[in-house]
Amino acid sequence: MKKFKIIFAIIGIVLLTWSCEDFLDVKPSNSADSGTSITTANDAKVIINGIMRNMASSSYYGRNFILYGDTKGGDFAIRSQGRGYDGLYTFNHSQTSGNYGSFWAQMYHCILQLNTLIKNIQVMEDEGNGSDLLSEYKGQALTARALIYFDLVRLYGKPYNMDKTAYGVPLILEPLDAKDQPLRATVDAVYQQIVTDLQAGEPLLSKSNRKGFLNYYANLAIQSRVYLHMDNFGAALTAAETIINDGAYDLYTNDKWENSWANEFGSESIFELAMYENEANLGSSSLGYYLLKLRKVTGASGWFMASDYYLDRLGEDASDIRWAIMDEDETSEAGSERFGSCMKYVGGHEMKGDKGGAASATNIKVIRLSEIYLIAAEAALRKSSPDMTKAANYLNEIRKRAPGLVPATAATVSLEMIMDEKSKELFAEGHRYWDMLRLGWEIEFNDDFIDPVVSIPHREKTIDRSFYKTILPIPQDEIDANPPIGEQQNPGY
Repeated sequence: MKKFKIIFAIIGIVLLTWSCEDFLDVKPSNSADSGTSITTANDAKVIINGIMRNMASSSYYGRNFILYGDTKGGDFAIRSQGRGYDGLYTFNHSQTSGNYGSFWAQMYHCILQLNTLIKNIQVMEDEGNGSDLLSEYKGQALTARALIYFDLVRLYGKPYNMDKTAYGVPLILEPLDAKDQPLRATVDAVYQQIVTDLQAGEPLLSKSNRKGFLNYYANLAIQSRVYLHMDNFGAALTAAETIINDGAYDLYTNDKWENSWANEFGSESIFELAMYENEANLGSSSLGYYLLKLRKVTGASGWFMASDYYLDRLGEDASDIRWAIMDEDETSEAGSERFGSCMKYVGGHEMKGDKGGAASATNIKVIRLSEIYLIAAEAALRKSSPDMTKAANYLNEIRKRAPGLVPATAATVSLEMIMDEKSKELFAEGHRYWDMLRLGWEIEFNDDFIDPVVSIPHREKTIDRSFYKTILPIPQDEIDANPPIGEQQNPGY
């Protein structure tokens, strides 16, 4: 790949200077020739490549966003404080410190590039210079923008079914001018725009497997996630069943499940972000290393491991195939081993990544078919006219991972069973917290696992979504750059 160096100034929302290799110099929106900076399908392709790279950064799906979803959801625990990123677990957030402002900066960095791309493609189309390839890139851009806004509004806004009139995040759909100071839209307005983008992008996308990129099925998968958060179970089921029934992807059989983590772009992978050894490889700062046993290899610091509650859930069946991807953690002793270390993101126990090289060069599986089956199960159970048989059948396709468990039936299937299965299947993939919030369920933290046990002053042992720190504060850097948004700070901060 030809190498580029980027200096991208984001004006108004995030004052950010960014540089990295293998990317494109995207000019600020107020530069004289920004309207002609993207003039061909190849230009659009380079922008899309760069967006995927940025989404795989440590500030987003490459590490922190996935850690956020499991650490705060009760499936992860910490053994010792002071190793770094404790604030995710302890909720030590304030407007000025521990605010994880890199989420805001990185996501809007991507959005503003996508806005420029979408606008430039529209200009080319209006001038009669469109093409099928440009339409494909436009569909990818709309879908990526929808996914990023979905992630932003969950980080900074209340759950949709809790208070959709509350503040969400600024909706920026055009390149910004230097004088712009956009304010927060409501949670409802952000979700409506997410749906609009997804619906507009869907018909533009190919059904071909775009390895490392978004396609038609990835768009539908995101739709199913979004509709589930909106309690629109009929729409969530329709999107999920389209993916399942089209048969473009296949669930791993139990004999293939463990090894799937040592191979990139497997049969279940609907959207996967590439992590190559010499490109965007985070080394000992990668997600995989953060989940390794303390000192298992150089750079492994024992940051996060499974909570007792998760291991109890997985322990319902000793023959559950998902034990195969777990490893001993630092608390293990002869005769009392504790398998709390997750090996998914180092390529499994051989630790050769998913390309036979560096352990940290392991792709991020953002959307897998397993999740879609579990969404279908929940949506079938909770729609206005529940289909209990369908819910049980979809659940059982994933419950087969635990052959010792009795299959669900129309009479026994429940939301708790589906959520337990989702926790077990998608452990360390960043879902648990968002499910607990949208369901309004209590989250209990494994604080007594910390040795020595310490006081955690920033939250109780058990919280629910009424706790103000379940959403992040608008970071001080953003308020300094855009003072009016300071009047819209989240309550409690």
